[in-house]
Amino acid sequence: MTASSIASTAPTSDGAPAATKRVLLASPRGYCAGVDRAVVAVEKALEVHGAPVYVRKEIVHNRHVVTSLENKGAIFVNETDAVPEGALVIFSAHGVSPAVREAADRRQLKTIDATCPLVTKVHKEAVRFADGDFDILLIGHTGHEEVEGTAGEAPEHIQIVNSPDDVDNIEVRDPDKVVWLSQTTLSVDETMETVRRLRQKFPNLQNPPSDDICYATQNRQVAVKKIAPEADLVIVVGSRNSSNSVRLVEVALEYGAQASYRVDFATEIDEAWLEGVTTVGVTSGASVPEILVQDVLAWLAERGYGQTEEVVTAHEDLMFSLPRELHRDIKAKAKAAQD
Repeated sequence: MTASSIASTAPTSDGAPAATKRVLLASPRGYCAGVDRAVVAVEKALEVHGAPVYVRKEIVHNRHVVTSLENKGAIFVNETDAVPEGALVIFSAHGVSPAVREAADRRQLKTIDATCPLVTKVHKEAVRFADGDFDILLIGHTGHEEVEGTAGEAPEHIQIVNSPDDVDNIEVRDPDKVVWLSQTTLSVDETMETVRRLRQKFPNLQNPPSDDICYATQNRQVAVKKIAPEADLVIVVGSRNSSNSVRLVEVALEYGAQASYRVDFATEIDEAWLEGVTTVGVTSGASVPEILVQDVLAWLAERGYGQTEEVVTAHEDLMFSLPRELHRDIKAKAKAAQD
């Protein structure tokens, strides 16, 4: 832990020193490589093509990011049939099914695929195991965009397992040809419990070739596990439809935090949460820009939580290149400017 500032300790009314109010700031937190790539893809597409640029679904699950991009000229739609024929549409970081791609082709839409490469990896695993005629048990949340996209790769082979409690209802054609995959933003602990229950029922259950839960999701959960036992309160910055942000609240409570709440913005913090609180943990989901975390730290500092200690559990340096379609468009525009 490294202290970024030190607060003085004021005596209580009986003369005993009061506990110093402090913030434990989790690291890693905030933007992951896939989110950064997707957001930059929309910004670059606006630079190259001009507004409007259409985006299917929210590019990432964060209210601030979506609003900021809307202000720059992005138009978010639920389905491709809301995009004018021949226009440009960007697929979000959560990925899409083949049916969505086919719908875009029918409308002659130009597409930029901003799917996170780690989600694409799971799609490819689903296709490969379906080609091998496996039953695929996809651990994830029904209705989540990422799960819809992955399940759409092989709907006749995939069953969605929402939680360990779903396992009793799962039936497969051949218990010797069954594999599990997962949504990338789940709780690591709950996913492993689901796998344990599945393996009790299907002893020959195969694992995915590599871990499906993304490095950023795991790292952010590990950091929260580190600060939670010392925190009276953990504040998670993230939107309600951000699966990994919601999981961070659950992980904080499971690992010892006395209370934990998710907020989009500092203005959503209830001062009543601070009653009797000495140590506040702060973190953010993988689609949250750092400015929102800094706003929370400033809000807390104004209320006496001026000592911030960063708790570092991992260092991240992974970067993903921009979508190839966007690289092509950037090069074409640069060439046209030279001619």
